[in-house]
Amino acid sequence: MTYTQEKIRQLVETQRKFFRSGITLNVNWRLQQLKKLKAAVIAHEEELEKALHHDLGRSRTEAYLCDIGPVIVEINETIRGLKKWARPELHFSGLMCFPSIFTTVYKLPYGVSLIISPFNFPILLTLGVLTASIAGGNTAVIKTSSKSAASTKALQKLIAETFPENYITVVDGGHDVADMCLAQRFDKIFYTGSPAVGRHVLEQAAKNLTPVALELGGETGNWCIVRKDANIRDAARKIAFFKICNAGQICININQVAVAEEIADTFNEALKAEFIRQIGEKPEENEEYPKLINDSAYDKCQKLAEQYKERIIFGGTGNRGTRRFAPTMIYPVRIDEDIVQQELFCPLLPIVPYKDDEVDSLMETIADREHPRAMYVFTKDIKWAKKVMSTQQYGGGCINEVCIHMMVKGVPFNGVGHSGMGAYHGEWGFREFTHPTTVLKGKTHFNLSLREHPYTGKHEKLKMRLLKMFEK
Repeated sequence: MTYTQEKIRQLVETQRKFFRSGITLNVNWRLQQLKKLKAAVIAHEEELEKALHHDLGRSRTEAYLCDIGPVIVEINETIRGLKKWARPELHFSGLMCFPSIFTTVYKLPYGVSLIISPFNFPILLTLGVLTASIAGGNTAVIKTSSKSAASTKALQKLIAETFPENYITVVDGGHDVADMCLAQRFDKIFYTGSPAVGRHVLEQAAKNLTPVALELGGETGNWCIVRKDANIRDAARKIAFFKICNAGQICININQVAVAEEIADTFNEALKAEFIRQIGEKPEENEEYPKLINDSAYDKCQKLAEQYKERIIFGGTGNRGTRRFAPTMIYPVRIDEDIVQQELFCPLLPIVPYKDDEVDSLMETIADREHPRAMYVFTKDIKWAKKVMSTQQYGGGCINEVCIHMMVKGVPFNGVGHSGMGAYHGEWGFREFTHPTTVLKGKTHFNLSLREHPYTGKHEKLKMRLLKMFEK
């Protein structure tokens, strides 16, 4: 379909009319829509898997592990918790509000939401966010990525067969269509993508003072710290798995590894062995290995690898025809080099050696940069690890593990600063797509004249005494 500004405007207006009908305010109705969405995902599972294979070269297992399965888990969690999350809160009004006794906080939907999703996890990062929007009682216009065209087509079919257009619809197209959407007055915007585009989304949203949630990649990259006391084999195994996953095209992936120079050689050999064990000596020929999203992404990866070819100790090869580029270890890399001050979003893995007794200085350097989307540390010194993880600024992370913090139920998935704002997953997603509204119920009898004039003369001392007493 060809979209115009007028067509987008009409979509938003029909959804606004549907929202104002009040039907989405009913929690039981929302639960019915979530169950419909879950049934649709299951029914379209094979189509979604094929789309992910076409766009990203995902095997069936990886497609389910990284996109389809987590969506079903997210919907299940939301179905189980929604009635509790949506229940109005009752609060004691306090003596200052006498004779009012109770105040209610309602969790109300924003209204018409705009969801702009990325190419790297086109199913999860579309339907996962949609789950939160539905739970909150909103309608949704979804702008999917033009880079993952097959997934967009599959999503359009799934949504069109499940929901009416005036409730939920998928819009395809490039940046021009995204800008047409951003020009409209939405009530909530949720964007997942790069920090550069995130700034643009905020700028456009500011024109209508629309609240925005941003899930971004770390602008200066996500760090993994491997200390000299780490279990090297375990660290290598997990790091290799994660760098292979989706060919590194993950917002929480390891952008670079800082490894204690005391164990650097041993670690490098262990990591090489793990890449070979998991994906083979020629990953670019392995059909299970995912591909980069388009020729531009492949060329950018290859060009950067070429700049560091003298320091490549593993990988560095690829097949432009299939867009598969091998996991590539670059060593040694200084902490001040450009490659570790940008989000790579590809299979390149710079390795930065440091002296283990200078690890705190390393953490200070990381802290001085833009806040990463994720952080990972491998060490037996759990006291130090907990201190780092509770004092650094980043979106989320793991100690002696990678990535699976995002799979934990009941916890937020978020970024901070240049890696995002807002959060979702489970109840956090419900909160993101609702706003609290406080309503006090007044009384028509026994109202005190405390708040009324006059404030001086014979009334002053009494009123001041009561005010100070009520404020305790």
